[in-house]
Formats: sequence, C-alpha cells, structure tokens
Amino acid sequence: MAAAAAAAAAAVGGSQSPQPEVPAPGLALDKAATAAHLKAALSRPDNRAGAEELQALLERVLSAERPLAAAADGEEAAAASGGGGPGAAEEEALEWCKCLLAGGGGYDEFCAAVRAYDPAALCGLVWTANFVAYRCRTCGISPCMSLCAECFHQGDHTGHDFNMFRSQAGGACDCGDSNVMRESGFCKRHQIKSSSNIPCVPKDLLMMSEFVLPRFIFCLIQYLREGYNEPADVPSEKDLNKVLQLLEPQISFLEDLTKMGGAMRSVLTQVLTNQQNYKDLTSGLGENACAKKSHEKYLIALKSSGLTYPEDKLVYGIQESSAGTSTLAVQGFAGATGTLGQLDSSDEEDQDGSQGLGKRKRVKLSSNTKDQSIMDVLKHKSFLEELLFWTIKYEFPQKMVTFLLNMLPDQEYKVAFTKTFVQHYAFIMKTLKKSHESDTMSNRIVHISVQLFSNEELARQVTEECQLLDIMVTVLLYMMESCLIKSELQDEENSLHVVVNCGEALLKNNTYWPLVSDFINILSHQSVAKRFLEDHGLLVTWMNFVSFFQGMNLNKRELNEHVEFESQTYYAAFAAELEACAQPMWGLLSHCKVRETQEYTRNVVRYCLEALQDWFDAINFVDEPAPNQVTFHLPLHRYYAMFLSKAVKCQELDLDSVLPDQEMLMKLMIHPLQIQASLAEIHSNMWVRNGLQIKGQAMTYVQSHFCNSMIDPDIYLLQVCASRLDPDYFISSVFERFKVVDLLTMASQHQNTVLDAEHERSMLEGALTFLVILLSLRLHLGMSDDEILRAEMVAQLCMNDRTHSSLLDLIPENPNPKSGIIPGSYSFESVLSAVADFKAPVFEPGGSMQQGMYTPKAEVWDHEFDPVMVILRTVYRRDVQSAMDRYTAFLKQSGKFPGNPWPPYKKRTPLHPSYKGLMRLLHCKTLHIVLFTLLYKILMDHQNLSEHVLCMVLYLIELGLENSDEEESDEEASVCGPERCHDSWFPGSNLVSNMRHFINYVRVRVPETAPEVKKDSPASTSSDSLGSLQSSRRPKVLQRENSGTAQVFSLVAERRKKFQEIINRSSSEANQVVRPKTSNKWSAPGSAPQLTTAILEIKESILSLLIKLHHKLSGKQNSYYPPWLDDIEILIQPEIPKYSHGDGITAVERILLKAALQSKMNKRIIEEICRKVTPPVPPKKVTAAEKKTLDKEERRQKARERQQKLLAEFASRQKSFMETAMDVDSPESDIPMEITTAEPQVSEAVYDCVICGQSGPSSEDRPTGLVVLLQASSVLGQCRDNIEPKKLPITEEEQIYPWDTCAAVHDVRLSLLQRYFKDSSCLLAVSIGWEGGVYVQTCGHTLHIDCHKSYMESLRNDQVLQGFSVDKGEFTCPLCRQFANSVLPCYPGSNVENNPWQRPSSKSIQDLIKEVEELQGRPGAFPVSISSETNLSKEMESVMKDIKNTTQKKYRDYSKTPGSPDNDFLFMYSVARTNLELELIHRGGNLCSGGASTAGKRSCLNQLFHVLALHMRLYSIDSEYNPWRKLTQLVEEMNSQLGNEEQQPEVPILYHDVTSLLLIQILMMPQPLRKDHFTCIVKVLFTLLYTQALVALSVKCNEEDRSAWKHTGALKKNICDAEKSYEVLLSFVISELSKGKLYHEEGTQECAMVSPVAWSSESMEKYLQDFCLPFLRITSLLQHHLFGEDLPSCQEEEEFSVLSSCLGLLPTFYQTEHPFISASCLDWPVPAFDIISQWCFEINSFTERHAEQGKALLIQESRWKLPHLLQLPENYNTIFQYYHRKTCSVCTKVPKDPAVCLVCGTFVCLKGLCCKQQSYCECVLHSQNCGAGTGIFLLINASVIIIIRGHRFCLWGSVYLDAHGEEDRDLRRGKPLYICKERYKVLEQQWISHTFDHINKRWGPHYNGL
Repeated sequence: MAAAAAAAAAAVGGSQSPQPEVPAPGLALDKAATAAHLKAALSRPDNRAGAEELQALLERVLSAERPLAAAADGEEAAAASGGGGPGAAEEEALEWCKCLLAGGGGYDEFCAAVRAYDPAALCGLVWTANFVAYRCRTCGISPCMSLCAECFHQGDHTGHDFNMFRSQAGGACDCGDSNVMRESGFCKRHQIKSSSNIPCVPKDLLMMSEFVLPRFIFCLIQYLREGYNEPADVPSEKDLNKVLQLLEPQISFLEDLTKMGGAMRSVLTQVLTNQQNYKDLTSGLGENACAKKSHEKYLIALKSSGLTYPEDKLVYGIQESSAGTSTLAVQGFAGATGTLGQLDSSDEEDQDGSQGLGKRKRVKLSSNTKDQSIMDVLKHKSFLEELLFWTIKYEFPQKMVTFLLNMLPDQEYKVAFTKTFVQHYAFIMKTLKKSHESDTMSNRIVHISVQLFSNEELARQVTEECQLLDIMVTVLLYMMESCLIKSELQDEENSLHVVVNCGEALLKNNTYWPLVSDFINILSHQSVAKRFLEDHGLLVTWMNFVSFFQGMNLNKRELNEHVEFESQTYYAAFAAELEACAQPMWGLLSHCKVRETQEYTRNVVRYCLEALQDWFDAINFVDEPAPNQVTFHLPLHRYYAMFLSKAVKCQELDLDSVLPDQEMLMKLMIHPLQIQASLAEIHSNMWVRNGLQIKGQAMTYVQSHFCNSMIDPDIYLLQVCASRLDPDYFISSVFERFKVVDLLTMASQHQNTVLDAEHERSMLEGALTFLVILLSLRLHLGMSDDEILRAEMVAQLCMNDRTHSSLLDLIPENPNPKSGIIPGSYSFESVLSAVADFKAPVFEPGGSMQQGMYTPKAEVWDHEFDPVMVILRTVYRRDVQSAMDRYTAFLKQSGKFPGNPWPPYKKRTPLHPSYKGLMRLLHCKTLHIVLFTLLYKILMDHQNLSEHVLCMVLYLIELGLENSDEEESDEEASVCGPERCHDSWFPGSNLVSNMRHFINYVRVRVPETAPEVKKDSPASTSSDSLGSLQSSRRPKVLQRENSGTAQVFSLVAERRKKFQEIINRSSSEANQVVRPKTSNKWSAPGSAPQLTTAILEIKESILSLLIKLHHKLSGKQNSYYPPWLDDIEILIQPEIPKYSHGDGITAVERILLKAALQSKMNKRIIEEICRKVTPPVPPKKVTAAEKKTLDKEERRQKARERQQKLLAEFASRQKSFMETAMDVDSPESDIPMEITTAEPQVSEAVYDCVICGQSGPSSEDRPTGLVVLLQASSVLGQCRDNIEPKKLPITEEEQIYPWDTCAAVHDVRLSLLQRYFKDSSCLLAVSIGWEGGVYVQTCGHTLHIDCHKSYMESLRNDQVLQGFSVDKGEFTCPLCRQFANSVLPCYPGSNVENNPWQRPSSKSIQDLIKEVEELQGRPGAFPVSISSETNLSKEMESVMKDIKNTTQKKYRDYSKTPGSPDNDFLFMYSVARTNLELELIHRGGNLCSGGASTAGKRSCLNQLFHVLALHMRLYSIDSEYNPWRKLTQLVEEMNSQLGNEEQQPEVPILYHDVTSLLLIQILMMPQPLRKDHFTCIVKVLFTLLYTQALVALSVKCNEEDRSAWKHTGALKKNICDAEKSYEVLLSFVISELSKGKLYHEEGTQECAMVSPVAWSSESMEKYLQDFCLPFLRITSLLQHHLFGEDLPSCQEEEEFSVLSSCLGLLPTFYQTEHPFISASCLDWPVPAFDIISQWCFEINSFTERHAEQGKALLIQESRWKLPHLLQLPENYNTIFQYYHRKTCSVCTKVPKDPAVCLVCGTFVCLKGLCCKQQSYCECVLHSQNCGAGTGIFLLINASVIIIIRGHRFCLWGSVYLDAHGEEDRDLRRGKPLYICKERYKVLEQQWISHTFDHINKRWGPHYNGL
C-alpha cells in the first residue's frame, strides 16, 4: 500500500500541471479496455506513468465543473437540461468509476470478489425511522441495544425479556458487538469470530479503489461546497434538497461500497482519514480556478457559521505532528477573535420571532464560559471531517447519515468518526437551533450519536482524548444561554437570578433533547461518570446549568380576573426539568452506590449548596416567601436531596457531615413547603382563576413519571429539615404556610386574614394530610428497593384493578437504567405475583372487551393497604375515594367490619437512625396544642371540621404514642406540674404525659359579636361555660399573656421567636406581622368588628376529650369502659396488631389502650374520667348550611320516588322489548313469540307504535311497519364444501383461491346455463344473492309509518353528530336504539296463528293442482287492487326500492338484456331465499334444535313475503311457459321443442333449482296462502327433486353398477307400489337417459371421480336423503313463518323423516317400524314413468350436442358447511413478519398501513392513495367486492381489527392478547401476542349473525378514505 500511496502522492503532484495529450487516446478506447490498461500500468513496479494517466482521466471524468455550472446558473438550468445535462454527465462519471474500480472486469463480479473477504463479525445494519427492530433486555449491556429482525430471529431469545419496537430516530443492529450486548444473544451468523479464517485480501483487487476513491470523494465534497449558497437569510429547505437530489446516485454508490464488507470498508477508512490526500486535493493552491473557487466557498461557509478557520501557518506546523488529536488542543491562538460577537449576531435573527413571547426581554450573559475554542473553532484535516461538516450544514440528509453509519463496523473508522463528531459538537448545536425541521434533525443526530456513545470503551477514550465532557457541558450551557429571562420569583425588582423562558421554541419543541440524551448516555458509563464527579470545574459549570431551571415557569395566583390566555408552557418546563436535570442526576447517582464513592457525593453536595446559596442571594431571600407565587421547579433542591439520600442509604456517610447550618436548612425548607401548601390551595380551588393549566401542573408534579424526581425528593428534603430543626418552629411554619393559623382557636368565631371561609376546611385537611405524609412516609428513610416497589404496587392496585402494562407505567421506575428495577424485571414480576391475583379477560355478552387485570389479594387488603401511600400517589382525588370504597367492600365481604371503616392505621418500617429526629415533631408542645384545640372544636361541633380532620388528628396522636422514646420515670413528674404550668399550656414535650394534662382556662381573641363575649367573671360555673359554647362556631390562639389563669398561644409569634434565636437580627423588623385584612364573613362589609379578649373555661385534657368523643361517635352516654378492668391480661401482654381495621370508635379505643399501656398514671386518669358521669353532649343545632343539605336530601328522595314510578311504567314496555331485542332466553322461549301476542278470538293483528304509543291494527290508510335494518351480505357466498377452515396465508406459497366457495360455484352455473339456454328461462332456474344478497332483520318494534316520517324529520333537523346518516334513511329504533334503515309495512289482515285457511281440506291432489294453476294465472288477485294507490301500496313500493338499493347493481342484474323484468323477478324471490338460508345458518345449518329459535322472535319474513309477493304478481309469467305445467301435465307432442332450432331452448326442468321453483310458485300465489295449496306445491316439487337425486346418483356410479340397477329395478316395475320404490324409479331413469349421450362420454379421466366404494342400499338411501334435505329444511322454515307452525326438534339422523311428516309429505298412516325409505314420501300428480321420461327427454336432446356440459349442469348434492373466517396462527409475530414487509400486488410498494381481509385473505393498503380507484381507497373497495359492503380487516401494524360496514367503520378491538391478557394496539409495547380464541369466535359470530351494527357502538364515517 505504501507504494500505491506514494504513487498517488506523486500523481497528485503531477496533476497540478495537466498534460493535455494523455487523456485523448484513453478516451478513445472503451471504458473496460481503458480500465484494464490502467490497471496493468499501475501494477508495474514503476507505476508513475500509469498513475499520471489515471489522474488525468479522473480529472476529466470527475471534473466538478460541468454539473456545477448548471447548479450555479440556478435551478432552472438544471431542470431544463434534465436528461442531457449534468444528470447524464454524472451517470457517465459513475459508470467510469465502476469500470475503473473493477479494473476492466465486470462490476458485479468485482463486488462478489470483494465480499468474499468480508470478516463479518458485526452486523451493523443501519435502519431509518419506522423500521421494526427488537430490543432484548436480558442480552443487552447498554439500554440502547437493538437488533434487526433477522439477527433477532436467528438468535435464541426464548424466555427473555424482549420487545419489538418501531424505531423513532433510526438505529443500527448491534449483533456481534460484545461492548453493547452479551455474546449469548448473538445470532448464528455473528457468533463465530471469523476474522482468523478469512484469507488475506490480494493486493491488486482493491488497488484501483485506492486511486479512484479519493478523487471521487473530493468530487462529492466539491459538489456540496458548490451547492451551498450562503445567502443573507438561512438557505431555504428547497435549495438544499435540490442539491441533495442531484447527489443521490453518488451517495448511494458510496453506500453500496460500504455494503461490500470489511475489505472495502478499510479502504474507505484509509481514504476518508488520510490527511495528506485531503491536504493535497483541497487546499485550493493550484492554478485550477475551479478548485480555488470551491475552496473560497468552503471558507465562506465556515465563516457564516460563526466559526473561524485558523489560517495561521505556524499553527498548521505544530498541528502536523499530533495529527490524530482534535483542534481543541489549540486554545489560545489568535483566530478566535470575534467569538461572542458572532454568537450574538446569530441570535439576533431569532429575536424578532420571539418578541411575541410577552414583554420579558431576553437576558444576555456576559461570556464567562471557558474555552472559546470549544464553541468557535473548526479545522478540517481529512475528508471525513469535511464530509461531516457538510452533513451538518445540510441538516443531516438521511442518505449521508446512513453512509457514515454503515462504515461503523470498521474499528479504526469508528474511533476517527467519533472524534470528528465530538469536534463538531458545538457546530451541531448551532445548526440545530436554527433549523426549521428540528424534529427530523434531532432524530438523525441521535441516530448517529447513540451508535457512538453507547459503547463504554469508545466513550472513555473520547472523554480522555477530546475533552468530551467539557464540550458537552459547555455546549448545553451555551444552548440554554440563548433563552434566559430575568426571574420574577421573590423580589421582582432586584432579582439577579435568570431562568430559561419556557415559552421559547428551544424548550417548547424540546430542541435540546439530542444533546441531553447524549449526555445521559455517556453518564451511564461508570468510567465517564467518575471523571465528571471528580472534576470540580465541571461540577460548578453543571450546577450553573441546573440553576437556569431553578424557579422557572413561575405561577402567580390570579386574585381578580380569570386569566385571558392559559399558557401551556408547563409541559415544556416539566419535560425540561425531567430530561435536562433529573435524568443526568439519576445517571450520576447510579455510580454512587458504594462506600468508596463518598468523595463524589461530597463534591456534588458541596457545589449544590454553593449554587443554592447563590440562588438565595440572587433572589434576595430572607425568611418569608413572597405570597401567591409558586414554582414547581427546584432542581437544585432535588439534586441536594437525592445525593443526601444516596449518601445515607448506600455510602454510610454521616448525614450531619453534609448538612449546612440551621439558617440554611430553614431557607431550604421554605420553597418545597410552599409547593406542598400550593398543592392544597390548588385542590381547594383557590387558583381557579389561573385556569385548568395550574391543575395540570399539580397533577404532573405527582404523576408517575415525574414523582420520584419531583415530589419524593421534596418531601424527603422536608423530612431532613424537620429532623434537624426545632420542632415547634417547623410545625408552626407548616400551619402558617397553609394559612390556617387563625382557624386554630378555641373560640367559635374568628377572623381569618389570609383565607376565605369556604377554603378553610380543605386547607386544614391539607395541612394535616401533609403532616401525616411527612411523618409516615419512609421511601427514603430506610425502606429497601423491594419494599418500595411493593408499597408502590399495592397503592396502585388498591385504587383500581390494573392491567400489567398500566402498572408498569404507573409505578415510578427507578429512572436509571442500570438500577436493576427495570420494568418487567424479575423483582417486578415476583412482587406482582406476591400481591395480586390475575383476572383473565372475561367476555361480556354486550360485546365490550375486557383486558386481563390484576387485583389485590385478600391479605393485601388485610395487612398492607396504606392510605398514606395512596394519597401521595393519586393524580385524581377520586382515586383515594375509589381505594376506600374497595377497602370497605372487602371488609364487608370478608365479614371483618360491617360499618363504614376509617382508613386503617398501619405500623411503619423502622426509621434509619440518621432520621430519628423526625419523630420530635410528634413530641412538641405546638403540635399538642393544635391537636387539643382540634379535638375540642370537633367535640363542640364548630364549623368547618370534618370527619377527615378527626381521622388525621387521631392518626397523629397514635403515631406519637407509637414513637415515644422515654418511658416515664415514675409518677413524680406530675408533682411539679402546676408550678410549671404557669408559663404555658403543657408541662413537657412528651405526648404520653401531655395527654393527661388538664387545661382549665384559655384566653381567646374573638370578634365582639361572638357568643363567648360575656361580662361574667372567669369564675363562672362549668355548666354555664358549656352552655355558652353550644352555639360555638370556630377557634383561635393569639398573643401570649402570662396570666395564671388563661393560656394563649400564638403559632406565628412562636415561629418568629425561634427564627430570631437562630438569626440574631433586630427584633423590630421581624415583628411587623401586619397583614392586609380580607373581607370579614361575620359583619357587614367595611365594618370589621373589633377583636376582644374573652376567657373560656375548658377543664379538659386530651384523654378526657377522647373519651367524650367516644361517647359522641357512638351516640351513647358512658359508652367507653376501660377493657383492662375486666381482663387485666390486656395490659400485661397487649396484642396490638400491626394493622387495624375499624372506624373512629375503634381508633379512640386503640389510642386509649396504648396511652394506658405506656403510663400507669394515664391508666388511672382514664379510669377516673370514666367514673364521673359525663355531661350530656350538646344537642346538634341545625345550621343554615345543614338545613340546605337536608332539603337537598328530601328533594333527592322525592326525585327518586318519581323515578321509581316512571321506571315501573317503563318496565312493562322494557320486558316486551327485552324479549324481542336481546337474545335473552326468556322462560317462554319455547313458544314462538311472534311480533304480537294474539288472543284466539281476535282475527286482526294489533301493533303498538313505539313513537305515539297507540295500539291498533295496520290499515290501508294508516299502515304500521316493522323497524328493519336492510344490509347486503355475502356471508352465504363464503360457505365452502370442506370442513377444514382455510388458514390465513403466512408464506408466499400459501394462497387462498375463492373457486370452492358457494358464490363462485353458483356463478359458474348461471353463466353455463346462460350460454346454452333462453335467458328468461335461465333467470327462473336459479337463485342469486349468494353474494350481495339482501338480509332483513328487525328488533321487533313497530311504528306507524307516518310517525316514522316525522321522527326522521326531527332527526334531520337535529344537529347533533350521530353515528349514522339520516339522509341515507338511517335511524335508531326509538325504543331500543337499535340501528335501522327502513320500515317494512305490516300487511293488514289476520294474524298468523289463527289463519282461516289453515284447516286441512279433503280435496284430491289433482283438484288442488288445478286450483293452484288458476290462482297463479289471475293477475293481481289481491284484496286491494294495485291500481288504487293507497298509503299501504305506496309504502310497499318504497320499501321495495330500499331493498333494491341496499345492494349494488352488479348483484342485481344478471340478465343479458339489462333492465329486463326477469331480473327483478329473480332478484325478488332470491331475497326470500337469502333470508331463509341465513336463518338456517344462524340455527347451525340444520333444524334439529326445532322450536322458534331466538331468530324467530325477531323474524320479519312474514311481512317480507307479503311485500315480495305483491311485487312478484306484477309480473305474470307467460302461461305457456309456467314451470308448474311442466311439473303437473304431460305434454302431447314432444318433438315440437326441437322444431325451432334457431331459437335457444328453455332450461330443462331437471336443471332447475327446486328451492327457487318453490319460492316462485308460492310468491306467485295470492296472499294469504292456503295451507293445502302450500302442501300441494311442496308435494309436486318433491317429485322433481327426487328425480334429480336419482339422476345425480346414476351419473355418480359406474357402468356395471348402472346396468345392475337397471336390471333389478326393471324386475320390480310391476309391483303395486312401483311409483314409490327408488329402485324401480332409478332403473327407469337409467334406461331413459341411456337413450341420450349422457353416459357415453366417459373417458378415462372420469374414472377418477367415480368412487370405488360399492353402493349398498343403505348408502344409496343416505345419498338420496342428503340430496333432498336442504330443500326440506328451507321449506319447513317457510311453513313455520307463513303458518306459524312450530318446528319439531329431533336427532340429526331422523331429521329427514321428521321434516317430511311435518310438511305433510308422509302419509299419516305410515308405519315407522321398518327402516325409513325416502321414496315413500312421493306423491306423483301424473303417472311417474310418463312424466319422468318427458323430463329425461329434454336432457337427452341437450346432451346430443353438449354432453360434457350436460353432465356438469346436473344438480350435485349440496354439501355446504357453515361459513367461517380464516383461521389465524397462534402467534402474532408470524403474521407480522410476513405482512409488514410484503409488497402490495396493485402498486408493488410496501404499504404504510398494510391490512389483510379476514374473510378471503386479500392483502390491501389501508388509506393508501396508491391504490385509490375513483375516489375509493382500497379497503373500502375491497369491502364492497368481497363482502358487499362489509369488510373485516386486520391492521398489520396495529394488531387491531377494523370493521367497514357500508359508509361507516369502527375499530373492533384485537383478537391477539399478550401473556397478561392485554391488547397491544399499535404494537406500542411490542410484547409477543397470542390469539384469543374466544374473541375470534365472537367476531365470527357477529359476522355471521350480521350484528356488527348493533353490538359495536363507536361508528364513524370513513368518507371512502380507508
């Protein structure tokens, strides 16, 4: 290689003075020869000449001048030149390059040769956004590890925790890279370290590449330089994209080279990183004007980017030696002149845009950041560096990114590229900030950086050699500096603090995330994080960065007006704190896990405290937070808190050694406490004027993704402060912050100067709740990770049952990926199985789909339910209630507690010794005074106190008793009691002794209007004082006065005093507690009453108050009796459970017991109190507010009664509706419930109108109709003749062909008939409607047709968006809301059951046949003649129109002459056929079950028949061709038919479909039909059917069988019952048909069809019965609907005989002993042999000419099985992998949203414009073609099923669930999914029963766009 390089260098040297004579001969030869010639020349040892020749050639071929001329003249030229211009030249150039690389050989062979030398140890496949990849957490070392699908499936990941995901930013496959994943997960291809056995690359193979590629890449760079015009403004997207399009082929060529494998990559690496080549080619020093110009453009581009280019030659010299290192080494050189000035100017451009962000001016920082070189110097020394520069300039074009990444498997390149990337980091940031498309650009940046920085080794190397950390932190700091504003927190005027402005695009659009995510990525590597934590300078800079976010997005409470504009900046603020501050913090914390890392924590804590101190100074903070302001963002506090927690938990640091002084602690606690108080204010609706967004902030603050970076650290920090500060100070601060100090008075009235009365109660609850949480929470105070996880999980499950995925989402994961508590990790699953039971997904009949849920185990409710944790973690307050309701239900159910339980008291995990001080809060006088006051107020029924308050007061007392440290030293403590008492309320600070301390008098300040102001002396009797308190309202403790009788306590003064002691400031300023008075509730506005002092006599202790409370709660006098008086054991061995259920009464008992246990004195006092008779509890006075609630209750009661009455009225209607509309098998289900229930004596049917409520018969002028839904259906056509359901194809080989479906078979038959016979007769010989048949269903409700019309009008005027389109006639049934689109008129007249025509007649069959013929011939023999237009006939016509319009024209018109009446005739009787066949399918394909199945209840076939008959009779069949004659009369002259050859013959009667004939005959009769006529028609048709069966049988068997049967039958011909013996008839048929050619044509191929089984008489009988059964079933159904007769139930084997006797085919005297013979049902109207020979003659005359078709047309036995959807594979992945990359057969692209039809398996593009035809997208089109408007599609990328029904669609849900029984819509979680058979069955059921419209509720219009 050295020689080659030297030669190249020489060549370059030579090329500067080009020699014109060389290239000419070269170009004359063809390319291949030239290439071969050059290769030979270069292979010589002295290759100087060859090299020069090659250079000259390349110069010509790759000259950048040609294409660029076009580019320079502007785009027009480029566009115009099109083919001939630059495009062609570039093509040519590429061709040359390929030839030269291959050295004269073929390019493809060359590629193959190079590939052979590929040591493919790494996969390295690069993908772009939306690619489907996999991530396996079990195999990954880095959390970013990902695999391509191929490597994933080739590796073994069974049982691993993996998921499939759609790449957002793009990525690359890590298979084979042991830095990122464990080797066990490598796939088969990349397991072997194959480099050893790959042969060495022969030198000459790649020799040409080494010469050609540098020029090629240089050429590319020149293009990029030329194309970039730096105009005044930022170049528009359009121009850049044009240049990139031109370069597409070149970059693709490079990309292809990288894919040739390792050998070629190493050549490319050489070329890209070789500095000499770069220097020679690009310096622009030669005479070549073009090169000069290009170099100038490059310099301009550098300058305009705010970068300088070190021109200084001296610097150049120094740099040569350390070629590898980056330019960062050069820090002090002169080039970095206009540094910040330029930065500013580049920012000015954005300024205009930002003016709209309010009046707050941006703040510019003076540039004190270190190291300008990081920001402003770039120097390129290799192709790679300049290529990256242009890639950034052009905003990361996808192609370039892919090329650069494809090279990464080459190790040398990887290092060089990473260094280059770091060197350009600042430039990337600047480009990103200016970019218009920052989202796409961010994704591309991360696409690259995640490949580089996930690798720990590489990250460490770059950190050491290129100052990676310095660069990142500096760049982030710079980025944020551009959007700072002055902070308005605290001291608005003089604040020096600056914060980021959350309204700026930079934050709003999350533009910073690529840089932050890189930073988080490198901090996850221990070696890098350690450098960061050791570097003090970096920590200072970083804290400086974090302080930009401290106090951002400040909220000011609106007091007067509602804000005009609700800003949504809080999204940006929370995201910024989480991503830019918290995530890096968790990353750092993960490396501080052991003792050895103590130093790091000390560093962080030190700089954090410094930054906090600076912040307090900057905002001028003393000791009072500014009122009505809150910011939720205190990242510095949270850093400090989390590092403290880590220090104590993992590093065994002494907490006090890292805590600041008391003054600092006091400051630290203020802001987090302010947030807690503000939360209570927000929930009390005090911030409503700030709009909904403030609630949003309060919710986000505690939401699962944020809570462990926001509220948890805040509470922990408060706990730390509380454990170290004076408890009285802390408690009084809390009540002051929550603004409830004024409420804590013994007086019944008070003035609250800072809070409106309506907010007092909830704020008091807030304050107490906060104290409870503060004292009970142990998240950072000693719980282990597993305990935390368990507590979190229990809290979430107690609120609601949860799905597995929502649990994963709701449990705040430890955000650091290496912590081990990864969602889905082992500990998660094991804890889950310990605390919860899985409820499998159940299926509800309404069709709502359940997911698999987890629900808490009983023992969790019993021992672990923790309301404190629930309150802390609820985003919505209603969840707390939900948890309590579930808890109550559990206790009731398990019989543990019947009443209304209180939140249970739960013993806590022991405190970590460092935090023991926290418990002092429970033993401080201030808290005891508050508890005493509240107990007193509750006892006295003061206002604004709730059970909730009492509950928490008791909870705090109980906590205090649990945590009292010193057991009382004997009783003498009480001796000095009275003296000490002189000074304050309580003698000591221990709760146990304070509980028994009696307080006699209290002096209070009250408004003069208060009842306590009495002129009596303090010595009033106790009864008086109680009486005076009866009307009390509320409390207060103010201004201490040292008088011996009364104590007064002021929280505020107390707190200030403590603060004074700590900070020795002059007392004067601290005592100015003058606050503005707010309006006073008690007096006329403006005249605030004077406060006056009153003295109350109390004479209670906490214990006595508790005992009285017990009486009050239980409502009985003296209800408390100390339990130990009966059972002294209780005191000796107290069994106090760790966990207790119960209500207030049990809580009081528990507390008294604990108090007695802890001190003998308390025990004695309790006994004493109980001995005294307690005074009666004051009676409750009904206040106005309570009166209001009572009224409310009364009103509610009345409303309830009214409702009951209404409901009762409704119930009767409801019942009838339930029976008709819902498939509820009511007890009467065995009686067929027709539309009406008829009394025998009434002959007219009576209908109820569900709109006007009247009932009456349907009449001519006011007809009633049934609410019906008409829909086209192709379900029948989907029946197949094999039992095995078809599978969905999942490989290329499997295909589904529709030729064996019922629809296809019928189509073929009809077109065959139409080829040979007269059209009009063909259309009577078959039925249509197998595809696109009209199915009619009803909910069973009726309405007057005129009522319906007005109902439709009102719907039309109703502007509410309905899910249906009124213009198309759609509506919902007014009673049951079922979807419908038409009304079917009820024919006036008799009811079905008592039909006068039903009496059996004794007429002979011959007479009946005559009557039938006469009746058919009589046109329009209706009671109403059609000519007189009545309302009824109009409606009949309009409904017929509706029926026709329901299906598409192609499913109606089958005749050759369009619009012929025969078409309508065929269509109408086919509608009847479709509905009968579908009902048969709904009954399971046979009638064995009998009865009126549920379908019968809602059947509307009777009405439908009337409508169809009315219209059929408009068409009279010409009497000379009525099939009835052919069936019942012998035609005299048979030959007449053959006479008219020229005309097509009629269809032979044996080719007719008998069921169709039945419907034609019946619909041609006048309605209502007489039963004996019906039976007559059936008998006649049965003879034809039986003959068809015999013919089919004769064709099925072979020649010998035929002759044998012919013979045996002929012998029996003369017996008496010959006409009823199938053997005789069969032999006759055979002999008749033998006259024609039907049997002759049998060639050898036919033999295969013939079954080798010998026919026994049983098998023949079975064949004949099976042939006739379908007809008998349909006929029986028809009889059931027309005459209301019941269907008998039977076994499958006797179905034939039961149905035939039910139809009257079997003679009544028939004996059932001997085996049943089907032939005995025959009743020939004319001699059998005559008519059979007549029928056979028609067939013979046809088979004369067309024997083949003659046989094909004989009706085969119909053996259709029930329709099914395609069978789906068990695992969803098999579908997904095949279809998501499959190309569409129409447009041959891979669809963006592929879908597959579950009925026929067709693959379609959902919403794809590519396959749109006449404004219909492919799915809609397919739903029309495949399902006549109903389509069921599986969306491949979402695993969801979508239903299209006509013009509407709905999402049905998924039939694939994961291991936890959940759907995964859109495959977001990417876990393996398995088929849920039950769901699929339900889907299929809805399809077959046509109930999609009724069961699925969420329909929307699709506008043909699916």
